[in-house]
Amino acid sequence: MDRPGLADFIRRCRHRLRPQDVGMTAGPRRRTPGMRREEVALLAGMSADYLMRLEQARSPQPSTQMLRALAHALRLDEDERDHLYLLAGHRPPAGRLAGSHVRPGLLTLLDQLTASPAQIVSDLGDLLAQNALAETLFGDICATGPHDHEQDHNIVWRWFHDDRMRSAVPVEDHDDASRFHVADLRAAVTRRGNDAVSAALVQRLRDGSAEFAEIWDRHEVAVRRTSRLRLQHATVGLLELDFEMLLTPSEDQRLILLTAPPGTPSAEHLALLRVVGQESFTGA
Repeated sequence: MDRPGLADFIRRCRHRLRPQDVGMTAGPRRRTPGMRREEVALLAGMSADYLMRLEQARSPQPSTQMLRALAHALRLDEDERDHLYLLAGHRPPAGRLAGSHVRPGLLTLLDQLTASPAQIVSDLGDLLAQNALAETLFGDICATGPHDHEQDHNIVWRWFHDDRMRSAVPVEDHDDASRFHVADLRAAVTRRGNDAVSAALVQRLRDGSAEFAEIWDRHEVAVRRTSRLRLQHATVGLLELDFEMLLTPSEDQRLILLTAPPGTPSAEHLALLRVVGQESFTGA
């Protein structure tokens, strides 16, 4: 907790906020254009004495509930709210929940990645977009086109319900892959506060897969940032790829990049897939 930084930030945010910004009248005897401490405390549902101790760097660490109320009272935007949490020694809450709309910046980056398979997924594992080489590598096992059901876009759902996805991974790697999927999903569900969307996905997975339910009950949690991924391609054979996940600041959309160490057979296989392209391999 950065008490001096937190005190200064809260004080400056209060001074810049005008009464009319929150539906109050300024009144004739106001010495400064900003909000009074008592007014902000009232909006946040806390005592003016506690707010004073925060602004004087004399308070204990505020709870996340208190920070949420204070951020609302001070009309902080998302970046300012996250800064408030970090100054108070807390991890910022997850940002706006990802939908099917991919951020333009991520799509631009995806278009520029031509030498390695790359995908954009949501924090819950929904496949949102992928480049041409990823389509060549995965085919219709992992596709962004139309599906019969919404959950068919979800990589976690497909792993536990689609034998074709499992057949692309060596059998000896299945247990680790299952644990990776579940631990990463649990981290996302917790960041979202177990919202309705994530809770419904977990319930569908539990109802449809005894394996998922058993692993979920272990309460393992880990964001999958880097690992080694082995894939069995029908044409070029086994590929050993480095898995790198790049998170957006709010962690609700991720860019997955698969690369092969230079000079390895996997690098040669990727180069072959890139040259020949998806159409030829689909025909084969």
